[in-house]
Amino acid sequence: MFSVTVRDHMMIAHSFRGEVFGPAQRLHGATYVVDATFSRADLDEDGLVVDIGLARDELAAVVGELNYRNLDDEPGFAGQNTSTEVLARFVADRLADRIEAGNFGDNARGLSAVKVTLHESHIASAAYERSL
Repeated sequence: MFSVTVRDHMMIAHSFRGEVFGPAQRLHGATYVVDATFSRADLDEDGLVVDIGLARDELAAVVGELNYRNLDDEPGFAGQNTSTEVLARFVADRLADRIEAGNFGDNARGLSAVKVTLHESHIASAAYERSL
């Protein structure tokens, strides 16, 4: 399996519901380093997994939907805790939609999976991987 990873970052604000979250129930900020890894069994006819420039641009567009937002105010997240895991799935699903729409180019239709890892710090991260 071949893979290519591109990186961006985002800063968000949010709060959580539930005693398990302790002080994070109050509004707080988070800065995430966001890695998106694209995978396929074989390289395309140009010897690539995916066009890195397009992948970087598309990740930036998806991250831009969340950057500098208070996620408590975003209708798309109403009624759910925006945990790191939930946000990783959101980014992965948006990237998958963009691949399907052709934003990554025709050769990207050969991708088999996308994995998004959100790094909360140098010691903690969460990821979501989905098939394409």
